[in-house]
Amino acid sequence: MWDVRYREDGHAYGTAPSLYLVEKKELLKPGQCAALPADGSGRNAVWLAERGLKALSIDFSREAQDRARQLAAERGVKVAFELADVGEWAWPAESFDWVISIYCHHAEEDRARIHAAMFNSLKPGGYFLLEGFHADQLRYQSGGPRDRSKLLTEENLRADFADAEILEVRKDLVELNESRLHRGPGVLMRMLAKRRMAHGDSGGIERCVIC
Repeated sequence: MWDVRYREDGHAYGTAPSLYLVEKKELLKPGQCAALPADGSGRNAVWLAERGLKALSIDFSREAQDRARQLAAERGVKVAFELADVGEWAWPAESFDWVISIYCHHAEEDRARIHAAMFNSLKPGGYFLLEGFHADQLRYQSGGPRDRSKLLTEENLRADFADAEILEVRKDLVELNESRLHRGPGVLMRMLAKRRMAHGDSGGIERCVIC
């Protein structure tokens, strides 16, 4: 389905970055390493690369990644790519400064496990940024899963990230205008969380799987 979507629609969700990611731009630093699960045609990874971050775009659609490579070339930036199912990928421990999960929805029985794997791939002090559709999105037709079990609530996010320092979690009613697939009123969950520093930790190991 996803290959067909990106083959027919090109940049199916547009080329502009997530507004929530842009909102947090003051926290982004050149040289930081960011993993972007279910990154689609690369709009967020390319935007990060333009700001000097090392971006790893992960998706299981080859068509989407072809579009992402094209976008990176057009913008004159370097992005690393991993063709993989983010739920099955072996997330490397303590390797990223950021994990940025935009519209990356999971089946209810898998969600906590996948979120834990993503979160554990952060270096101590690293950030997890999430944006996805809230359960109330079923009232609207502006995008997202039609299966309530794949949608988000503050309660399930707080449970999944119980070990994190949650800096912000909020439910926003927004007017989406990202593409024909995300257009109109919608309800989003947005969260910024941080991996706690261990006592005596100086900021995590200095490595990145895409450096």
